[in-house]
Amino acid sequence: MSVDAQTVRRIAHLARIAVKEEEVAHLEGELNAMLAFIEQLSEVDVAGVEPMTSVTPMAMKKREDVVTDGGIAADIVKNAPETEDNFFLVPKVVE
Repeated sequence: MSVDAQTVRRIAHLARIAVKEEEVAHLEGELNAMLAFIEQLSEVDVAGVEPMTSVTPMAMKKREDVVTDGGIAADIVKNAPETEDNFFLVPKVVE
């Protein structure tokens, strides 16, 4: 994929970035270099490569997914102006 001057201007407009006309050619080269690098990366065979959390081997800290303070829904909605079946009732704001 290649970026031309018109595309650079469109990207700048969409990103709300002021780009002077003399900067367009430089940015065109920069964007094309980035896209070329991305294309080069997509050619790398990563089949069988495990995802990493860091460049140094480490185990992620994990905890058990358990509810520790549940079962108090009635206490939570106790001070609400209106509730129904342990849910907050709010006035309708959208017609």
